[in-house]
Amino acid sequence: MSLSRLAVASALSLGLGSAAMACAPSVVVAPGDTLFSIAEEQLGDLSRWSLIFYNNPDIQGGSLLDLPAGAVLSIPCPNLATQPEAPAPAVQADPKPLQQRAEAEIKLVTASNYAPFTDLDWPGQGMLTELVNAAFEATPNPLTYSIEWENDWSKHLFPMLDSKEFDMGFPWFKPDCAGNPSNERCAHFHFSDPLVDLVILLFARSDDPLTFEQDSDLHGKTLCRPAGYFTHDLDRADRRWLTDGLVTLKQPATPDDCFNMLVAGDVDAVALNEFLGVQKMFELDLTDQVAPLSRPVSIEGLHVLISKKHWRGTAHLYRFNAGLARLKQSDRYNEIVSRHLALFWDQIKS
Repeated sequence: MSLSRLAVASALSLGLGSAAMACAPSVVVAPGDTLFSIAEEQLGDLSRWSLIFYNNPDIQGGSLLDLPAGAVLSIPCPNLATQPEAPAPAVQADPKPLQQRAEAEIKLVTASNYAPFTDLDWPGQGMLTELVNAAFEATPNPLTYSIEWENDWSKHLFPMLDSKEFDMGFPWFKPDCAGNPSNERCAHFHFSDPLVDLVILLFARSDDPLTFEQDSDLHGKTLCRPAGYFTHDLDRADRRWLTDGLVTLKQPATPDDCFNMLVAGDVDAVALNEFLGVQKMFELDLTDQVAPLSRPVSIEGLHVLISKKHWRGTAHLYRFNAGLARLKQSDRYNEIVSRHLALFWDQIKS
């Protein structure tokens, strides 16, 4: 089966309800296996690769196509808890901080309307809100903490975190700080280990196949990403697409504008994270005209950050990273991520 493009028909059915009957809780990667082929074999649909990807933190940051032979992958089989020998369901994170106090020792800020990651109307207030809660619960010598909501993202870094009105904020992408240490975020903030890694994909017209097997395939092409979104993945040290004029980037106001430009033939592809891209395909009724390509543009972590001015910044970050590491070694991490992914895709289909 060709993996050059994720089939749109598959992208419409990313929930857990109709997975293959022969799903195994774990599989050993054979030479030539990809996340797509394993998802098709185990879950009955190649586009469910993201459920396997997020269920296996050890492979995040690598290639979706070139998996190391011999690696053991955990498969989030549907209804596993109902099978006779299944382990007891993992404890779910509390939807609000368990140690929240009016005068918390650590105050965090986030914003809503970023489902499935942070959203006041989402169960548990979002996947990343639950992960942050669970990580703080797992820290050595836990401190009291609170999570507050400010829906104007532009206020979070400056002035809120820079002035230490809040101690920590989430979720934020980390720029290429090694290649560009003068970047504003790199210069002023420390970053936690990634809560999750987010896959950035290209969305192209179904009737005008776009090849993206290697970076040079996009030379001379025009991409679209809304104004205000990061662009460091398009112009890193080993990929000087923008600096060298190899790729043209259009930056309209909204993701909707990008998809409208794509359908009109004004751009060759839209570069967005998989969740937002697929969501827009459904909202704009473009599932028969647009499809995501299988090769990622990049894989970007979402982080908690804290100001370098904070006198306890490194101590707080060390404490949080220790709790996050413990969480990722437990079943609870996979349970939280898989549950939110399944809910997101089920809502997209409905």
